[in-house]
Amino acid sequence: MSKKIIIIGAAIFIFLCLLFVGSVFIAKALLGTGERQFVDKPGIGLVEVKGMILDSRDTVRQLRYFLKKDDIKAVVLRVDSPGGVVAPSQEIYEEVKKFAAKKKIIVSMGSLAASGGYYISAPANLIYANPGTITASIGVIIKLSNIEALMDKIGIKATVIKTGKFKDSGSPVRELTKEDRAMFQSVIDSTHNQFVRAVASGRKLPEDEVRKIADGRVLSGEQALALKLVDRLGTLQDAIEEAGKLSGIKEEPEVILAPKRKFNYLDLLSDSVDSTFEGALNKAGRGMQLMYE
Repeated sequence: MSKKIIIIGAAIFIFLCLLFVGSVFIAKALLGTGERQFVDKPGIGLVEVKGMILDSRDTVRQLRYFLKKDDIKAVVLRVDSPGGVVAPSQEIYEEVKKFAAKKKIIVSMGSLAASGGYYISAPANLIYANPGTITASIGVIIKLSNIEALMDKIGIKATVIKTGKFKDSGSPVRELTKEDRAMFQSVIDSTHNQFVRAVASGRKLPEDEVRKIADGRVLSGEQALALKLVDRLGTLQDAIEEAGKLSGIKEEPEVILAPKRKFNYLDLLSDSVDSTFEGALNKAGRGMQLMYE
């Protein structure tokens, strides 16, 4: 190997290392790493849930952080979500419920707080919605695809070896049987009943009353108010001011955001892999998921 090739290779390696280090520092500056400084006076925490609910961890982390802070007297949970996966929605619901038992938590609904977005809002001490907020959509869904006809058309056959008759239920390469449908329906019904009970408990409404509107219908904020699914019509600022009043803050409350999770240089690599994998899952329909949407 010639000396020239070695020098060029070393130069490229050094350049790539410098590029990586520079990217790390830029990302660190953009994402932030430490706690934000708190003011001396009592404040109101702000936790935002935006987009599909696919993971509960960050929302739970923020709520627990504010619960431990003595200078945070209440939290406003800003919800702008069409819903998402059942289990993470349930985990956030439980954390909101625990928070509401110790400090005030006020929900402010944005343009959309439906299905899982409504589920996580239900146990709050008070719910604000805009008149035109799209909310409710109390229901559960499983989406399945079938490509059997397409495979037959292009001459591809699938072979499945399984341990029980239901093991490949929902497979895209075969039709659902009556037994498959009955099994999935029982899961949907069970999860739907959990949703109804959660709303009834959180909103202190009779289950029968909730069940009458738990058919997946969406409601405007104005309609939801009439059905007692929300408490008041108002903006995010209205919710912040009310949180201050309920927690005994006389002056205009300071709005505080939780610190971002601690930065790890390896996150740049792992997050990239995760986002790529997440994108592949989304394109593939995320497999079989129980969804509040």
